[in-house]
Amino acid sequence: MLRAYGVTDKGRVRPTNEDRFAIQDDLGLCVIADGMGGHNAGEVAARVAVDAIVDFVTEKHRSLALLGDRALDWPFGFDPEFSPDGNMLRTAIQIANVQILEMAGSADHFAGMGTTVVAARAVGARLVVGHVGDSRLYILSGGRLRQVTRDDSWVAGVLAQDPHLDPILLQHHPMRNALTNVVGATPRIDVHVLEEALLDGDVLILTTDGVHGVLNEEQLRYAAQRDDAPEAIAQTVLTSALQRGSRDNCTVVAARYHNDQLKY
Repeated sequence: MLRAYGVTDKGRVRPTNEDRFAIQDDLGLCVIADGMGGHNAGEVAARVAVDAIVDFVTEKHRSLALLGDRALDWPFGFDPEFSPDGNMLRTAIQIANVQILEMAGSADHFAGMGTTVVAARAVGARLVVGHVGDSRLYILSGGRLRQVTRDDSWVAGVLAQDPHLDPILLQHHPMRNALTNVVGATPRIDVHVLEEALLDGDVLILTTDGVHGVLNEEQLRYAAQRDDAPEAIAQTVLTSALQRGSRDNCTVVAARYHNDQLKY
């Protein structure tokens, strides 16, 4: 069982909030998105993406309960490297990409909009994640914080090519905020999917870059460990980001996993 809570704030500089999140407790599903685009189009892109993912997973979950595997179809193909649940999130994000592209072509003020996405789902004792962009998912387990997702950014690409390069040297580079993979940017996107086991008591922390852009992993771990309840964790992390001077929209979803199979 996943117990989750989310908070969001437009921050102290931006006039609007282009972040969006959703939590579906019955599905063990958490989704977070950070939109981009002029004339508030980023807000629209984030909303469309989150709604599309939640709607698709909800529909498929209900259909599976009624029809079993006959309910599954894969309009973007099936990747055998991942489970049906992993392919479900992959398909949901691809559908979100199509919907944003269609809306972007419907009006000039929507042109060029896009969004990052992280969708995480607890399926039994397994975590299934689909993500695009630079919003992140961390796991706090046994006092250790670990970034699960990898950023689709110019900086991340440079560091991947040269792991010994000091990230501080890139902080003021003109390309430092450039994303290399965005939902709604092109007809074909690279949806990253990963799956791993969950341990009882593990905490998931989903953040947009307004949060992890100002909190390093040690600061994030410290903020997340101050409380046990997801409500308190999410609020503490958000407050810490704002206090450290974040100039962007800030969104945090915190979730604690409980293994219902364990008997105490």
